Amino acid sequence: MADTTPAPIYIVEVGGVERDRDTVLAIWRGNLGQEARMRAKFDWFYAGCPFGEPLLCLLRHTPDDMRIGVATAGPRRMLWRGAEIGAGLLVDLAVTAEHRSLGPAMMLQTALAEAGCRRFDLLYGFPNPKAAAVFKRVGYDKLGEIVRHARVLRHAQYIARRLPRVLAWVAGVFVDTAVRIRDAWRSRSDPRVDFEWSHTADARFDALWANSPHGEGLVGVRDAAFARWRFDASPLSSTRYLLISDPERAALRAWFACQIDENVLHVRDFWADDAAAGIGRAHVDVLLRAARAAGHAAVSVEYAGADARLDGWRGAGFAERGRRPVFGKWADGTSTEGIDLHLTSADEDE
Repeated sequence: MADTTPAPIYIVEVGGVERDRDTVLAIWRGNLGQEARMRAKFDWFYAGCPFGEPLLCLLRHTPDDMRIGVATAGPRRMLWRGAEIGAGLLVDLAVTAEHRSLGPAMMLQTALAEAGCRRFDLLYGFPNPKAAAVFKRVGYDKLGEIVRHARVLRHAQYIARRLPRVLAWVAGVFVDTAVRIRDAWRSRSDPRVDFEWSHTADARFDALWANSPHGEGLVGVRDAAFARWRFDASPLSSTRYLLISDPERAALRAWFACQIDENVLHVRDFWADDAAAGIGRAHVDVLLRAARAAGHAAVSVEYAGADARLDGWRGAGFAERGRRPVFGKWADGTSTEGIDLHLTSADEDE
């Protein structure tokens, strides 16, 4: 008797970065961003990743044999309880407009989760809040939240929301002066350090990473190789590093990877000799001093981790400005409940 089972409308296939570049770019077109930017991202994040080829899943529409969807897990080196693991960062889900419904997207995400769990120890991602329900249906659990904190350095533009521009400028001068004096008094007993800006990752990142505690939680490897790929090689934005070192030994004590947007200095990543326990206020004080000297109006940072590890930022005057969920799942089915995190913006794709 002939098999009358209808052929599936959609099939998920594992793709290849080199082979399927044009296919992926075609699916992205009109879905994820400006075309030239996405081509540059592909060549950097996909073709140039030093930690292995990203896992690509492609969704094929069988009636016309067209690939109409893509989802990716990009490899990341991480530590968990002191041991290195392989993690996959969930990025760049896209389905062409005529197939953009929950069914195809769910099928693609489910297949990526299954393939990802065969390759990686952990899958994780930063979905927007509207996509949280889809992640839960696929089987991901909420690991925590990445929280944005900010500190204002120049107050005139914020005061101008309530006062005329001229009055705001005058009031801003007085407020800025008072805050600068307060910051100087608060940091008067901070240890003496040297600091400088650099446009490239410093070779001393390796020694700092090797010689500092990493904690028992989930943390990405923060060595020079990671920074050079994640920031220096990225065509999507320009990064410069604030390097803080011991004035006697020239040993690196902390670094901040920073990007500028509309005169706000965004800290995209950082590591320090005390980062595992929570970066100290003294390091953050140096960051604020350098940012103020460079003329920035504010400083922001995003961090997912134990609340106590934010004490150094809060002690320096940073306040919460927003939060987003972080989802993930262990390949072996281990519970994610109570997982300890150390994640920053650098643990995302851009």
